[in-house]
Amino acid sequence: MVISQPTRSLTPRRLLNHPLTLYLIFLVLMLLKLMWLHHNLHAYNITMGLLDKVIAVGSLLLLSFWTWWLPRRGMILSLVVLNLLLTALIYADMVYYRYFQDFLTIPVLMQARQVDALGDSIATLLHASDLWFFADWLAIIPYGAILLFSRRNRISRLSTTSNGLGNYSHYRGKKRGMRRLTAGGIALVLGLCLAVGPIYFYSKTWAKGLFDNNWWNVSMYNVTGLLAFHGYDLYNYAKDHIGSGPEADPADVEQAKSFFADRQNNASSENALFGKYKDSNLIIVQGEAFMNFMIGQSIDGQEITPHFNELMKESQYYSHFYHQTGQGRTSDADFGANISLHPLAVGSAFVRYADHSYDSLPSILKDNGYSTNVFHAYESGFWNRYTMYQNMNYDKFYSKNDFEQDDPLGWSLSDESFFRQSVQKMDSEVTEPFYSFLITLSSHHPYALPRDKQQLDVGEFEGTMFGDYLQSVHYVDSALGSMVEDLKNRGLWDKTIFMFYGDHDNSIKEQAQYEQFLGRSLNELDMEQIMNEVPLLVHLPDGAEAGTIDQPAGQLDITPSALHLLGIPDEYYHMGNDIYDGSSRTVVLRSGAFTDGSVFYIPSDDYIYENGSCYDLSTRNKTDINACNSGHDEASKRLHVSDTVITYDLIRRFREANSAEPAS
Repeated sequence: MVISQPTRSLTPRRLLNHPLTLYLIFLVLMLLKLMWLHHNLHAYNITMGLLDKVIAVGSLLLLSFWTWWLPRRGMILSLVVLNLLLTALIYADMVYYRYFQDFLTIPVLMQARQVDALGDSIATLLHASDLWFFADWLAIIPYGAILLFSRRNRISRLSTTSNGLGNYSHYRGKKRGMRRLTAGGIALVLGLCLAVGPIYFYSKTWAKGLFDNNWWNVSMYNVTGLLAFHGYDLYNYAKDHIGSGPEADPADVEQAKSFFADRQNNASSENALFGKYKDSNLIIVQGEAFMNFMIGQSIDGQEITPHFNELMKESQYYSHFYHQTGQGRTSDADFGANISLHPLAVGSAFVRYADHSYDSLPSILKDNGYSTNVFHAYESGFWNRYTMYQNMNYDKFYSKNDFEQDDPLGWSLSDESFFRQSVQKMDSEVTEPFYSFLITLSSHHPYALPRDKQQLDVGEFEGTMFGDYLQSVHYVDSALGSMVEDLKNRGLWDKTIFMFYGDHDNSIKEQAQYEQFLGRSLNELDMEQIMNEVPLLVHLPDGAEAGTIDQPAGQLDITPSALHLLGIPDEYYHMGNDIYDGSSRTVVLRSGAFTDGSVFYIPSDDYIYENGSCYDLSTRNKTDINACNSGHDEASKRLHVSDTVITYDLIRRFREANSAEPAS
């Protein structure tokens, strides 16, 4: 005899605990968090319309469809865990974007130890209102804990053959299992349709070519949404690192070969400056977050960079010199200046490809009889510097342990002490001619300079990060002045080419503060240049060629230009311009922006060329987008060639091919 079971009414409590209800709550909560993230990006020309929300829902379905195939308790616990993990990921992306205007990637996460050292910098990026992002956890975490540790008795599985309950329970379990299997399958198919379908459509229409030439992760996000972006990033990382690795497209290899062949063929003839300072020492200082907008400026009658301003009188000052960094920030500036290739669109080449072959400035100078040394008073493993600097062929890396911590400040040692100890080491431990590369730290975000080192009255900016930044720059400028005096007193100044440049922007984006400081309104072009221009100062041993140079230049130009002054032909795999050969030049930024001195192109956040802005620099007004067309094509080609060379280690490959060719 089979005993029928009483029908169970669907009460509000049971409805709330129904798997479908809980699954829908999960989807809604995650969608709201993705929408909140997008709202906080404030990205120009990027919207989150209905179709973008559809993609987001589809991505969530693809991430969670499998939970339907678990028993009810397992499904609910899995949704709780997914909520916790996705919330953490979305929030981490939001914080990372506040600083870098970019999203986290696998290569960046490989550099997670970088995050540990950011300390106070990260603290300033956390807002009190962010707590609302985790409000649902107040209910979800206790609910999950209760479910996990609940000891409620389940339906008895004792033998009930006499009354038929065992057979019924078995039948009911199979029926539930089929329903779960069907629901999971529906979620999977629906997710594929909602997410993959629109993304595929975009990639074949207005976003055509994006997956082949993704110069910026924000443009990818505009097509895929955040979760699919991370899925694509994971796919790319697995493709590059599983098995023997990817093979370069033969067409891309030929394009790279052609680029460098054309560069050699079009090299300008030598001029009077070529080799004029042969065998001179070379000192290059990379200033942390040292931007160009405050050079020559004063606040309440006080010069912000008085020592830099004084040094300009006997040096070359490049007033439109651009940092060309990406996610690697300080390491990217180092890479661009010393290797003359564009930094990667994703992650840091220092971390991702430290074992690849490069024509680095220290390696070239070492081959020409120089001792080569790098100075940075921080942990040697940060940004994978220890490994990378060995590959770049530095004789010695003077890191934190090589300096006496006699004046701690911020991240490590004050720039004043850092410069003093570094110059002393150059004078006593290094043989001439030498190349010394120094990386400063005191003006690092969040610019918390101790009171006893604050010498600038920032007036109305007191108590703001902008005011703190001005204080830090003023301090670094003072340390720079002391360093120059020290070099002069030791007899090194008059036989040294000295260069100083900034590494990247200060991550302070508020336009109103720059307008307040400069006393004028700013347009899109003004802000683009402010956030991308850093100063370059070049002092030659005899003080020759002093003056302000308005032609554009960038960090990639440093190595070719230094080689010119030292009389070393640049027959290497470099992409920068020689600022001394008199040729016209184009400076390309990692974002795809570029300038040739007559126009300036600013890409839109969706990275569609026509949606960008082309400015005529003579009028500083927008002009026909077609005026930037040829420059945009050239900029895109350069970035693609550089990425190909770095990713596939083509310099090593080219060299091996050349050495294998029979002598003519």
